[in-house]
Amino acid sequence: MIPKLAGVHHLKLPVSDLDRSIRWYATRLGYQVVIEFREHGRRTGVAMTHPDGGPDLALNLNPDRAKASAGFDYFSIGVSDRARIEALAAHLSDLGEAHAGVHFATIGWILPMLHDPDGHEVRFYSMESHTEIDPAAPLVIDDAIATARAKEELWRADRDASTGKTGGAP
Repeated sequence: MIPKLAGVHHLKLPVSDLDRSIRWYATRLGYQVVIEFREHGRRTGVAMTHPDGGPDLALNLNPDRAKASAGFDYFSIGVSDRARIEALAAHLSDLGEAHAGVHFATIGWILPMLHDPDGHEVRFYSMESHTEIDPAAPLVIDDAIATARAKEELWRADRDASTGKTGGAP
């Protein structure tokens, strides 16, 4: 029997400086500490929640693992739609955070290349999709970036044809 699952409970990241990471996730994304974990009186981690439905996040003080995992994109945080992911990109830019901007991706829109203080890549992906997925016929992607660019051109042409627009502006 296949078990019924209920989504992602929380994401957990190793960090080298707990206070710095707490501030970053709070000021950049709005996370709030709801649990502190201690060992022998010393704070070793926190659980954070997002007031507007983002996945819960756990930060664990572990400098060696934080260094070893820097640069990898372990997860993408869902954002409801293209407009909100673009607003998030603008918010991050206003805070001086470097990122790659919003791009047409395999099935939705992606905001990649945001890095937390330990260098973990924090990605955002729209829950809104421009491509349907069918588990009975898995989508095969060879060169995700080139495929997304080609699909975006078709998507823009279809959208422009249906709205009477010309020029392919976003």
